[in-house]
Amino acid sequence: MRRLIFPILLGLGGVAILISLGVWQVQRLAWKEAVLAQIEARITAPPVAVPSDPTEAEDEYLPVSVTGDLLDGEIRVLVSVKDEGAGYRVISPVLTDDGRRLLVDRGYIPLEDETAERPVGPIEVVGNLLWPDEVDNWTPEPDVARGIWFARDLPAMATALGTEPILVVAREVADPSAVTPLPIDTSAIPNDHLNYAITWFLLALVWAAMSGYLVYRTLRRKERV
Repeated sequence: MRRLIFPILLGLGGVAILISLGVWQVQRLAWKEAVLAQIEARITAPPVAVPSDPTEAEDEYLPVSVTGDLLDGEIRVLVSVKDEGAGYRVISPVLTDDGRRLLVDRGYIPLEDETAERPVGPIEVVGNLLWPDEVDNWTPEPDVARGIWFARDLPAMATALGTEPILVVAREVADPSAVTPLPIDTSAIPNDHLNYAITWFLLALVWAAMSGYLVYRTLRRKERV
């Protein structure tokens, strides 16, 4: 029996740890789903005016309404859209009716519409405030001359277009140009906890099987002796 103590303890300990990790991921899944439900409810709430000094901590996803005039200049951010393919997000400066200069993510255009004329003038937007987290060490520098960027870098875009570092992602927009809104979609927010839980539970099953085999081999070795 002394020879069985180690493989039994090893098996039970490993299975317990792996199952506890799987349970933890199930708990994380419930937490994440609750967070996503809160975000979805916030996104679709009635819009309000843009706060005077919004912050990411307090106002991310806040639904807002903006009326004003599109100004000259735009930034096109490379993006890939399901069922549409590669294209650009069009980011434009807007002078609001109360005299503020904000950024509006108007939505998607296909690559071939890069040079199409998009007239300036009056615009009405219902959307959500967003502080994108898309820039990392591998993000290429923007092609400023062509106005093509590879991620939504909010501070840099605001500097380039002379606006406040406030971005409104359009959900509904009265826009004469052929720009298709790309509203914030909670399905794009990562939620892999179910996959992680399944992985830990499967590893626990494999560990249990290997531990059982080790006990079996130990018993067989004892029988031969």
